[in-house]
Amino acid sequence: MTSKLPNISLPLKLTFLIFSMVLNCMGIIILQLSEAKITYEKLGLLESFKDLPIAFISLFAVNFISKIGTKKALIFSLIIVGVCSSVLPFAKVFWFYKLWFAIIGTCFAIGKICVFGIIRNNIYDEKSLTKTMSNVEASFMIGIFVVNTGFGWLISSQYSEYWKFGFIAISLLSAITIYLFSRLEIAEPKKSADMKDLFSDLSGFINPSIFVFLAVVFSIVFVEQSFNSWLPSFYKNHLKVNSFFALQASSFLALFSYLGRTVTANIIHRFPLSRYYVYCLSSILLVLSVILGIQYFDSEDSKAILFLFPIIGLFLSPLYPVINSKMIVKIDKEKTNLFTSLIVIFSSLGSSVSSIVISLLFENQLLSYYPLYILFIVSVLFSISLIYFRLIKKTY
Repeated sequence: MTSKLPNISLPLKLTFLIFSMVLNCMGIIILQLSEAKITYEKLGLLESFKDLPIAFISLFAVNFISKIGTKKALIFSLIIVGVCSSVLPFAKVFWFYKLWFAIIGTCFAIGKICVFGIIRNNIYDEKSLTKTMSNVEASFMIGIFVVNTGFGWLISSQYSEYWKFGFIAISLLSAITIYLFSRLEIAEPKKSADMKDLFSDLSGFINPSIFVFLAVVFSIVFVEQSFNSWLPSFYKNHLKVNSFFALQASSFLALFSYLGRTVTANIIHRFPLSRYYVYCLSSILLVLSVILGIQYFDSEDSKAILFLFPIIGLFLSPLYPVINSKMIVKIDKEKTNLFTSLIVIFSSLGSSVSSIVISLLFENQLLSYYPLYILFIVSVLFSISLIYFRLIKKTY
């Protein structure tokens, strides 16, 4: 029997909240370790230890989930996250952060495939799926806000040396979520026989519209990661604000992102998805143009930029759930987990490549080009998205 969505929405939201906090603590760790004289080049590669395991494990995760079931796989990933978060406060060496992020990335690959699969197996039409996905993904933004605000408070307090103990709270939240899932009956998709079947199904996704869709997903996450992990360091190093204010200002980006996804969930029935998507992208380009205008005609480190960057979250955050739901609803239910694994792979690659490129800007003291760089990437995303909408209209 299929579970009613309202009964499972809370643990799904908590799952994304937890993964958001452990994935997006990267900005805090970069900020703290850079003060401990770890180079930006090394810190840029740290993101890869999170993202590359996500990309590598995703296809294998589909087979793992099919064998043990969505619910058990999701609970397993949450248990590992809880244990890892309770161990991190006692880490003293840099290599442990690499291992920690690799394990977290692997769990996220499993968790995200499970969450998307649960949503797809309970919802049928495109706009309802978009609404639900926007609501669940909105909790991801709340996770960014909570982790930046909470750790920002710890770092600026008299207990700053104990900032890593904030991860204990994530362990407790993981335990609560596991308990909620253990009491639910969740509809399971049909089990896939073996990896041969998965790769056979994978060949069915070889067409231009899916290739361009994956390029769009890559580009969206590329842009998102340029903000999520590196904006606090940009604020501190280029705009010369303290660590606490840098993290709080970045928290407002997450807050606006949460509002963007929540508003999208509530008004999406009124607009064609493609038109709404293009409107959001156009708004991002407008805000970035204003930021560049301030930089080049007023002051390069104007404090007005502090308040303009978070507004971008309002328009950037709806892109990912809108474009994913538009495509996922066209995929057979039996192939949802496999298709989600492709989304996870290209999302993780976009995140990893973005962080490496941004780290080069920081390492070479080119922070004045940060807004211009993002404007260029968003322009590329805009062009690819228009191609995608044209292709999908012909294909489906």
